[in-house]
Amino acid sequence: MMKYLQKLGKSLMLPVACLPICGILMGIGYALCPSTMQGGDMHGFLNLLGFFLVKAGGALIDNMAILFVIGVGVGMADDHDGTAGLAALASWLMITNLLAVGTVTAMMPSIADDVNKSLAFGKIANPFIGILAGIIGASCYNKFKGTQLPDWLSFFSGKRCVAIIAGVVSILASAVLLFVWPVVFGALIAVGQGIVGMGAVGAGIYAFLNRLLIPTGLHHALNNVFWFDTIGLGDLSHFWAGETSADVTWSLGMYMSGFFPCMMFGIPGAALAMVHTAKSNKKKVAIGLVASAAVCSFVCGVTEPFEFGFMFLAPVLYLIYALLYGIFTTITVLLGFRAGFSFSAGATDLVFSAPLPAAANTWMIIPLGLAAFAVFYVVFRFAIVKFDLKTPGREDDDVEAEKKAVLSNSNFTEVASIILEGLGGKENVKSLDNCITRLRLEINDYTKVDEKKIKSAGVAGVMRPSKTAVQVIVGTKVQFVADEMKKML
Repeated sequence: MMKYLQKLGKSLMLPVACLPICGILMGIGYALCPSTMQGGDMHGFLNLLGFFLVKAGGALIDNMAILFVIGVGVGMADDHDGTAGLAALASWLMITNLLAVGTVTAMMPSIADDVNKSLAFGKIANPFIGILAGIIGASCYNKFKGTQLPDWLSFFSGKRCVAIIAGVVSILASAVLLFVWPVVFGALIAVGQGIVGMGAVGAGIYAFLNRLLIPTGLHHALNNVFWFDTIGLGDLSHFWAGETSADVTWSLGMYMSGFFPCMMFGIPGAALAMVHTAKSNKKKVAIGLVASAAVCSFVCGVTEPFEFGFMFLAPVLYLIYALLYGIFTTITVLLGFRAGFSFSAGATDLVFSAPLPAAANTWMIIPLGLAAFAVFYVVFRFAIVKFDLKTPGREDDDVEAEKKAVLSNSNFTEVASIILEGLGGKENVKSLDNCITRLRLEINDYTKVDEKKIKSAGVAGVMRPSKTAVQVIVGTKVQFVADEMKKML
């Protein structure tokens, strides 16, 4: 299970890498054009430029789920074939259309009368469904890419049938979600209602659950309870309406304020811990991923590039991350810091919300932020080292060292043939994939594998991670060997 999650995490790296620059563009855009956040008219070149940047960044941030669809679909496929991405997209379109509010209310009119169910299906196009569609697409590709159909259906044989099968599977998944999704969504709304009266502790529990549920998209259920008027609370809407705590029954801003120290300073601290604990030959890679994500979080509070960069690689660390949010939110509420956001808890929203009547003690972002930076750094660094967590830059594959491996035989057809013989023949090979330097194979019978025979092909080494897996270290020419072996298979 852990290996599957790590593979899923790696498949998210490509779409996640697209997000930080978009978040930064949006932060700059909001700074140049406050009306895009606060409403009102736009005047002058800078306002128009800011609006342009916000829309440019939002093009990907607002469609992050679709990026995950393609990234997971291709990344989880055995040979990273684009057909899997197409199947994943077909799955996404099927699920999101079948479970759209208009569709489900037409099929079951009673849903229109249930506010919670309507909210649930209104939030169906989320990253969790994107990841699910990606997994469906990749799984259907891996399973059915070699399917042989009768002659009269031969046009749909092989890869052409993958998207069709993914669509059928998605119909079944939609049927299950039609009943499961609103129940889970409604249960979380009930949880939110239950912790409303718990003061600062309740705000901390909400922040913890908010982060914990990010991978599933179900955090929207809680957000609707605390930020909007689902149950008459509406911390966000009342805050930006210019009201104060005297106008409501709670301390206005308490369900938003705790996110600011964590997003502006905590994430940069955690990112620095990841850089410091990365392998020496992978620090540049780690910096490229987490540093840009940290800047994105600080400027405008877009945290997904950071969170999806490690949540599946190190799920235990993500749980700790969510707990830190809960703790800091409780402390922030008790100390009286109040700020609000209309987009997310970054520096841009902090500046714009500071003049509002409900804002209080905004200067405390400095001591709270420094504390968050230090605590996130120490906790992340300790957990990563203590439990040997595979955060960015700490993956098992020592790619840089293997890039120096030299294949002693330049006849790739011969190399592939010898390796295949050493694996016990093509009948013993379930699947073949390759990374930058290795052949990655799943086998049926590990007793048939002859490592000496494989090494006689001139490869740098052979690894046996499990009884069903074999990895052959070839070096940077691995793609040529893989191509020849695929022909033989």
